[in-house]
Amino acid sequence: MEFTSETTANGVSELSFTVDDIPGVLWSPADATGNHPLVLLAHGGGQHKRAPGLVARAHRYVTACGFAVAAIDAPGHGDRPRTEQDEQFTAGIRARLSAGEPIGPQVATHNAALAAKAVPEWQATLDALQKAGHAGGPVGFWGLSLGTGIGVPLAAAEPRITAAVLGLAAAETLAEAAARVTVPVEFLLQWDDELVPRDSCLALFDAFASPEKTLHANPGRHLGVPAFELASSERFFTRHLGEGVTQPR
Repeated sequence: MEFTSETTANGVSELSFTVDDIPGVLWSPADATGNHPLVLLAHGGGQHKRAPGLVARAHRYVTACGFAVAAIDAPGHGDRPRTEQDEQFTAGIRARLSAGEPIGPQVATHNAALAAKAVPEWQATLDALQKAGHAGGPVGFWGLSLGTGIGVPLAAAEPRITAAVLGLAAAETLAEAAARVTVPVEFLLQWDDELVPRDSCLALFDAFASPEKTLHANPGRHLGVPAFELASSERFFTRHLGEGVTQPR
């Protein structure tokens, strides 16, 4: 792990890093000592580790809950090079959208291919953060859409993850991995999602083997997740990432 820059503002320390050429960022409480629970944030398709919504969520988890937060760019996103397959996928999706055709199956297949690369990258990042002394507490995961496409197989494979907020994804390529997830899950569904069929999203929720799982279904389209779900995720992670963290305000 190589740390490339550090800034501090409004009580939040921000460290940029790379792990095996994978660019990432770590946010944590400024001037704090000791280990903090760590939340891994996975961005959605077409976004990146510093997408405004992701940064705002990271700052909120740091300042309201006392967590450390890490994000990395998924393959072909952010500061990572795009392959010919990435370009072909994007062009194909635009063509299908222009023709009014469904894109869900194509997105699910592409996300599964990205997840096969991203899961070991997240594990390498977690290894490096722990070795560097930045992640000694319990670990949570948050990611929707592409983030869930990566997060479900990651939670199935990685025993250090103890709780996950997931959603906005279909069961077709994820149900098998979901059946191996036993940690608490908060799952988000948009009732009028134009990208992910409602029945398939519900089937994915049903596939989780978690004894504790909660479904949050809200009206609206794929990108219309209500802002109040941020506060809900704060309470969820505070409940499951151990004692001694700040109670959300």
